[in-house]
Amino acid sequence: MRRQVWSGSAGLEAADAVFELMRRLIDGFRANPPVTPLVVLQAAEEDATGTLDRRVAQVVEFVRQSQQPRGLIAKQLDGGGGPDPYSSAVDMVRQLCEHSWDNQRRSQYKPFAFPRSRLLRAIEQAAPEVGAEASTTVWTAAERRERLVRRLGELRWRPGGGPDGGEGERRVPALAQGVGAVVNPSGFVGALFIACLSVLLGEGGWRTAVWGGALALAGFGLVHLLARSAPPLLWLRRASRWFATTTFLAPLSDRPEAADWSRWRPAKSWEAIRGRAFAVAQQVVAAQAGDATARQLHVELRVLALLEDLRDNFRPRALDLRRRKRTVPPVVYLPRATEEDGGLLLLRTISNVRSRRSEVDPLLVLAAIPAAAHLRPPGSADPAPSAGPAGGDSEDEEHAFGADARYQRWVTDLNAGQSPGRSAALPWILRIPLSSEELRHRYSAQHSTHRIRRTPAWLLWSRPCLAVLLALGLGAGFLGNRHMAQRYCEGRLLGSNTDSRLYDGECVGVATGSVRLAKGNGLSLYGAGKGVTFDAVERAIRAENAAIGPEDDHVTIVYAGPVTAADPADTRKGLEEITGVYLHQHYTNVSTDQPTKIKVLLANGGEHMLHVLPMARRIADLARRDRSVVGVVGMGRNTTETERAVRILKGAGLPVVSTTNSGSDLARRLSNWFGLAATDEEQADALRLVAGQLAAREDGARAVVLSRAVGSEKDRYTTEQARVGREMLVEAGFAPVSARTYGLSSQGEPELTDPVGDICGSEPVPKALYFAGRVEDVPNLMAQLGSTPGCSGRGITVFTGDDLAKSNYDEGESLRIPDETTLYHFALAPMGLAAATGFYRDAHRALTALLPAGSPSAELADPARPWDDALFSSGQTALAYSAMAVLYRASRYQDAPQTAAETWADLRWRANPSLPVGTVSFAGSRPYADQEGHGYEIVRVTYEDGEMRSVSVCGRRAGSDRKLTAPPGPEGAEAHTVCRLQ
Repeated sequence: MRRQVWSGSAGLEAADAVFELMRRLIDGFRANPPVTPLVVLQAAEEDATGTLDRRVAQVVEFVRQSQQPRGLIAKQLDGGGGPDPYSSAVDMVRQLCEHSWDNQRRSQYKPFAFPRSRLLRAIEQAAPEVGAEASTTVWTAAERRERLVRRLGELRWRPGGGPDGGEGERRVPALAQGVGAVVNPSGFVGALFIACLSVLLGEGGWRTAVWGGALALAGFGLVHLLARSAPPLLWLRRASRWFATTTFLAPLSDRPEAADWSRWRPAKSWEAIRGRAFAVAQQVVAAQAGDATARQLHVELRVLALLEDLRDNFRPRALDLRRRKRTVPPVVYLPRATEEDGGLLLLRTISNVRSRRSEVDPLLVLAAIPAAAHLRPPGSADPAPSAGPAGGDSEDEEHAFGADARYQRWVTDLNAGQSPGRSAALPWILRIPLSSEELRHRYSAQHSTHRIRRTPAWLLWSRPCLAVLLALGLGAGFLGNRHMAQRYCEGRLLGSNTDSRLYDGECVGVATGSVRLAKGNGLSLYGAGKGVTFDAVERAIRAENAAIGPEDDHVTIVYAGPVTAADPADTRKGLEEITGVYLHQHYTNVSTDQPTKIKVLLANGGEHMLHVLPMARRIADLARRDRSVVGVVGMGRNTTETERAVRILKGAGLPVVSTTNSGSDLARRLSNWFGLAATDEEQADALRLVAGQLAAREDGARAVVLSRAVGSEKDRYTTEQARVGREMLVEAGFAPVSARTYGLSSQGEPELTDPVGDICGSEPVPKALYFAGRVEDVPNLMAQLGSTPGCSGRGITVFTGDDLAKSNYDEGESLRIPDETTLYHFALAPMGLAAATGFYRDAHRALTALLPAGSPSAELADPARPWDDALFSSGQTALAYSAMAVLYRASRYQDAPQTAAETWADLRWRANPSLPVGTVSFAGSRPYADQEGHGYEIVRVTYEDGEMRSVSVCGRRAGSDRKLTAPPGPEGAEAHTVCRLQ
């Protein structure tokens, strides 16, 4: 139900019919025919005392007071301030165009805009440049036109802000308006500014938001000020188009064709606009000089612009749905319109313009004129007051019709009333004569008005709606930005880097853009590399990438491995492998300055490679976008998802050159798999020679397999090690006992007490134990063997795979092997057999350069055997360097980069000698078959005289296909087991 906002009584019987008529015209604006009359109230009789005229004005005031609380946009005109009717009428039109209307801030929609009237006002201000009649002899028409255009250019075709229109706008208000336009959320620029500011605040913090906001404010403000001082695309403005095409001014133009204006021909359009501006300015000057015809044209042109602006404010087809928002017409009240104050001239002009243009505008006028006033000017065809559209109603007819009936008749006769033959009539004026009885009769009828409702269309572009939408947008943007920041390593609402994503707090995927995987990781290399941190190596790789020019030939190689972990100490494998990757990149790009450079991208599979699948998907997506990606190195940990991950890379056409992954089935199942590591089956086959010698010394010796149970870590390596270890012990001659497994605690510690107790409590105690576990579990195993009854003090031989090669017990890692226990483990990088001393010296020199300035550098422990230094002893750096070299050499053909497919093909025919592990060659190898020629070493570890002793039993360098054999020892000898190459 609508809210009542006013109730009262005029105390005059004459006001009732007028009130109801105006209520109907206002409230039925949308339903009635789209015509609004000029309602003129006039006392039917003249009164020498002027009482009746005052009562008529009182009726107008009553209607105005009753409608004002409703939120109706209205304007009361009390006459113009000019010395004559012409000046007063023009002044009243300017009041409507240049001053605020009542309720315009509380109306159904925003205030009216008057661009056409403003254009005419600018021409009026520049009109003195045309010159008076006396000055026409001084300047030619072309010179006066040029002066006019120059002045309009100074005004930017917009009215000046000074009192006389001659001075430009003051800078402070202009600046204030510019700032207001920028920070106003209801405008497009303001909404865009606040949205950008919110994004900066959400992504970069308050400092970035302050600087970004200041720069955006300055930029938006500058654009706003420039737009105000020099309107862009001026000929395309609605006001300019109307001015250049209206037929109202066609008789004044040298070339009256409306087609002179074209949105596609600015020069032609400008010519039409300037020509008409000069013609109008001449008429303005003539009107100011007293020319009656020029004055009539000037007034009608200003009224035409006013009505056209109002029509545009109610335009039905507009993006802001303004016609649906404005359901009531604008109302102008003239409580006393006389000939002297220009009111009658204004009424006549509005009616004439409407008839001349035959256009419908929404303006509703309620005016009161004196009883003695004539609507038609003196000397017209009808000097008597016109009663209606035909102008010929008799006195009896005037009283026969009430206000509403007269309106209905006015609507019916409107078309005929606009006919040229009815020139004596003013067809758009609805004259309502009020009898003296109605004006004198006091009557107390109560009337009420209700608040004008806003339609649902008001929500579109309204400030409250925009504020709500902006708040929702900011909230959604903040939440979206937060969601993207929690989803991606470099996530933001706009422009997220999708090459890497967060999983369980780890940044998984490819580090592109500004993503850093090892940022702040202070884990340092061992031995001669002490002080060189993970962070420093990553920064060195990024520096090498940045040094590659846009025109330089290059290939992109992706390293895929475990780069992050909850504890930075657990990222050592990634650090040592990435060090090897960097060393080869530096050797290629800097040391030898190859024509084809290497760009390295780091890809993280998470701690223990638990997120290898999403990492592989990110690499594949990158390879499809970046054709310089030729392959992947790394993938050094075998998990239950490794095969699927490599198949994803295969689908992207990428070969994989693995470093330490010893999975036996990968080469058999995947054609794009190229492994540098001896497989688990190869390791077991080599250890069988040693185990066979032990088994031969004691008939019926028993052996057991102890393996880590596969849990959330998805470790396939231990499963395969358990399988090949059991087969190896049986083939060596040991009597197998039931295998034992162990799990991990919630803190990741091995739970070995129960399985080791079962092993040591058996009769007889096994002579050999194959440990299918991880290097981090070996210290706990040795402690259990040395302290558990049954095993303590008994000679036991422990076999394990290649994982133990990652340990470095000279650097503080705790390992205490019982005196009676011997440990055999496998090493994938036979660096001593290859003896490539130049690589280690160059590598040490390159890594020393990464130390912070002024930091002391450590020297190699034994320059003659640099591979034994703790910096290289794990073999992972050498394997990663070799893998990079193999992939890079296959990616080139005569110093030109090749595609990933060509690189894949070249891997199967190109041999790669002189590598730290020997010669790596896949030449002649068939897809889906075992690959041969892997290098390895068997290492024996004992604890003697209070220190660890590691001895290389035997092995072979990469590229050799010679088999290991067990030489016969002296009869009855109890020496350590030995082996040699055939």
